[in-house]
Amino acid sequence: MTDRYAVIGNPIEHSKSPQIHAAFAAQTGQHMAYGRILGKDFEQDVHDFIAAGGKGLNVTVPFKERAWRLVDERSARARLAGAVNTLILLPDGRLRGDNTDGIGLVRDLRDNHGFALEARRILVLGAGGAARGVLRPLLDARPAQLLIANRAAPKALELAERFKAMGPVSGCGLDALAGRQFDLVINATAAGLEGEVPLVPGDCLVPGGWTYDMMYGDQLTAFCRWAEAHGASQALDGLGMLVEQAAESFFLWRDVHPDSQAVIRLLR
Repeated sequence: MTDRYAVIGNPIEHSKSPQIHAAFAAQTGQHMAYGRILGKDFEQDVHDFIAAGGKGLNVTVPFKERAWRLVDERSARARLAGAVNTLILLPDGRLRGDNTDGIGLVRDLRDNHGFALEARRILVLGAGGAARGVLRPLLDARPAQLLIANRAAPKALELAERFKAMGPVSGCGLDALAGRQFDLVINATAAGLEGEVPLVPGDCLVPGGWTYDMMYGDQLTAFCRWAEAHGASQALDGLGMLVEQAAESFFLWRDVHPDSQAVIRLLR
């Protein structure tokens, strides 16, 4: 029997997750099908999918926080993030929530691109569910500094307070970035959905600094174009993170580790 999985979000038509999981299944000999769900009434959509025999879901924008509230139990990383991107149907019918975004980001930067996070100054733009999902793994990599900057400063300050016991993290508004420089700037905002870029100073990157946009597309994202125009030595999009977080979700569902790098090469 073929097990069913899907990704739910809104918008969703751009998602490459079905291609990724089809490739993982082919690699590992798993009997599974994976589709897309355009989320409208999120909780009802999840219920309907599970009631129809679905075994698990990936959750993307804008439903990660609602997924956190929906599940019956949460992993430690999901509890801390306050956001869930992976739903797992347990044998007793309950739903478990996990968050694989952070490990996906760190694996892509470290393993696929060779960026050493230790002792680096990192700027994370945004303080929503996408940012919360990556903070713990970034802090576990022992950066010199991790600054969360958000259009609304109180949200960034609140998020920094939540993670302060785990490393050198602080928060501020976007208007407080003038005169500060970073080795790595990560865009965790949803501005790219509208083709926009967060309002950050053009000199916030050190010479040779890197940028990472958690969004991805068939063309360069708006943030990647901004990064190239402002001297980034590497302007990475989120395709590698997408594949790496999907690989972790696949492992949680199927207890098999797929070859993520082969799938990244395929999609590129």
